[in-house]
Amino acid sequence: MKKLSILLALMSVVFFAKAQNNNPNAAVFKFVEETHEFGNIAEGPEAQIDFVFTNVGKEPLIIQQCSASCGCTTPDWTKEPIMPGQKGTIKVKYNTKDRVGSFNKSVYIRSNAKSDKERYEIFIKGNVIAANNTDKSIKLNPSVQTANKH
Repeated sequence: MKKLSILLALMSVVFFAKAQNNNPNAAVFKFVEETHEFGNIAEGPEAQIDFVFTNVGKEPLIIQQCSASCGCTTPDWTKEPIMPGQKGTIKVKYNTKDRVGSFNKSVYIRSNAKSDKERYEIFIKGNVIAANNTDKSIKLNPSVQTANKH
């Protein structure tokens, strides 16, 4: 009986996902940018970016969950439904402490938005320069960093 319940639950999820893709009125994400390049950033402070999107569909857009590809990346998102034509935000923070070198991270978005994939993805990438670096020729992008509150 337990296996049957699990099978029925999985089938309903697949059916819901396919129904959303066939719904001409479904919510639709339209991001200003889907990949953000931080460039060179200093080790220590968090790097942060707000991914702004518009719901260009005809139904309210509801984000059920955002998760990151690792624990160093933290997403926070608009929790209330985003009505058609309205904007929402997914704020992504990257913890640079002890993470010197290049990075490329994904944020996975589970929502009712129309998509060809099971989940929508946005990306951040950049290069963390060691806090003790003395090479003055490396240009840093300090505008995306805030003091680490951890």
